[in-house]
Amino acid sequence: MSIYIYKKEQIKKIENACLITANILDELESKIVEGISTFEIDQYARKYIKAHKVKSAFLGYGGFPATVCTSVNDEVIHGIPRKDCVLKNGDIVGMDFGVIADNYFGDSARTIAVGKVDPKVEKLLEVTRDSLYKGISSAVVGNRISDISNSVEKYVSKFGFKPVREFSGHGIGLNLHEEPSIPNYGKAGRGPRVTEGMVFAIEPMINTGTSDVDVLDDNWTVVTADGSFSAHFEHTVAVIDGKARILTRGANFN
Repeated sequence: MSIYIYKKEQIKKIENACLITANILDELESKIVEGISTFEIDQYARKYIKAHKVKSAFLGYGGFPATVCTSVNDEVIHGIPRKDCVLKNGDIVGMDFGVIADNYFGDSARTIAVGKVDPKVEKLLEVTRDSLYKGISSAVVGNRISDISNSVEKYVSKFGFKPVREFSGHGIGLNLHEEPSIPNYGKAGRGPRVTEGMVFAIEPMINTGTSDVDVLDDNWTVVTADGSFSAHFEHTVAVIDGKARILTRGANFN
């Protein structure tokens, strides 16, 4: 599949889907308290999707059974919401969420601390979030896709953290996953050139321990191989006027 180059009027439609995505994530973030189950988070997401009159980008995608991925502690991505997964003080939960509005996709993720977390975990959240913006700042016309990847890896490595290697960011727009693939590691100066009109989701997935991951028996939930904590932040961005503009801008996550 080739890389889509989107026109400005198309990017406005993608941005609309992205702003709704961010708005709903803001609502979900406000619900993250000790004692809530990840199943309840998904129920709130379904309610907000209906209120905004959009469709879930995730429900049924490849058979995924929920509207939001809820990944707790050592779960990296694709965690399935469950009634028996009740959040407690010291946990972190990654929420990966997207909608379809007017046939265009929005996609974003953020990791939230529940109560007071261990200082190393708090640092993981800070560094992972900052690495996302390092990647975004490298998404300028003339750079190559791997310059984004390298910016993420170089930044998190300073703090002793490791990027997940088996899953990547991606193009997005008319489809949830499009070319190009955007890893969170690698040498700079490789891959396609960043071009005006590209739209992609940059999403660092960063571990406190090994970069290795496993997939649980549910065939969805990705966990760290050593049980270490993992954080995940994601924005959908469009290359406009030579640099990346964040489309999934929310009140709590810009």
